[in-house]
Amino acid sequence: MTPDFWIASGHQLCDRDEAGRLVPTPDLWRAFLARPELVPPEEACGAERALHAALLAEPLHPVAPATLAALADPDAAENWQVFLTFRDRVMAHPTLEAAWLALYREGVAGVPPLFLQMLTQLIARAAMEGEADAYALRAAECLFRPQRAAIHQGALLLADEEVVAARAADGDLGALGRLLTEAGATPREVELDVLGEADPAAYAARSDAHDYALDIAEGRPGQQGLARALERFIRHVLGEEVTIRPTRLIEDADWSWHVGLDSEATGIANDLWNGQAVAQERLARILWLGVLEFRETTRVLPRLAGRPVYLALAMNPAKLVRMKPQNLATGLPLIAAEAAL
Repeated sequence: MTPDFWIASGHQLCDRDEAGRLVPTPDLWRAFLARPELVPPEEACGAERALHAALLAEPLHPVAPATLAALADPDAAENWQVFLTFRDRVMAHPTLEAAWLALYREGVAGVPPLFLQMLTQLIARAAMEGEADAYALRAAECLFRPQRAAIHQGALLLADEEVVAARAADGDLGALGRLLTEAGATPREVELDVLGEADPAAYAARSDAHDYALDIAEGRPGQQGLARALERFIRHVLGEEVTIRPTRLIEDADWSWHVGLDSEATGIANDLWNGQAVAQERLARILWLGVLEFRETTRVLPRLAGRPVYLALAMNPAKLVRMKPQNLATGLPLIAAEAAL
């Protein structure tokens, strides 16, 4: 049995449907309500405290506009309205996966990025259930946590941006290295804690710390681990069986479709596809390329049936990697946008 991982995601607070997709429970919403962003501060009025207590007791109960209007702090009333709108949009769907798809296809304006990150982590956790390869598990963190990239002595390392920033602030760079925080670092300043084994047990023990770096250089296990994580995410969320293999270059005279996994990669791939010249410095920001093929093509756009889809992941000029898994939900050439849900 694969050891439990990402326990802090709250996945234990969800039920599962027959397909293994997540069904939110009142306890999951209580976990949201326990976030410091929603716990009333000391100076909060009695009406806000009463609202929070009522929601903790019954997280799904409707809240009348008059209840929010009674709050002394207009900003607090607005924050509660944002949360309640998010809750209701999620609960309008049978599973968290269906809600996630709907949110990104209908628009996420007004939804706090933190809520989207929490939702994405929950779904990624469900997608990776039973995965026995620690490299794939670590790669799946990229779906919901920004990374900082570094290239050093043949390694192409991704490390959690929040962890790097926290350790830099504390002066504790031993585990992730100054290479990830300082452009002028020298090799002897680098002391990275890089994931070095496929066994998920060691990874699971530290998974909520997000403090392993991952090497996705060509031929390294992390390169294939990223492909594996994306395969599982697509299968779980979209119901599509795909195979993804890493590739060095796109050498395809009939290049027909691509999906950038982040904003930077999308821009670079679009320019290349349109025949525009792309500076070498910008091309060098591409960190990973993959070739995706559908195992079943009946729901693929007819003109693209049997054609590969190229995937690209890049860092921005500040060496940050901000993957957008929603690009897979909206960008793959499927006939039915709602896929299998």
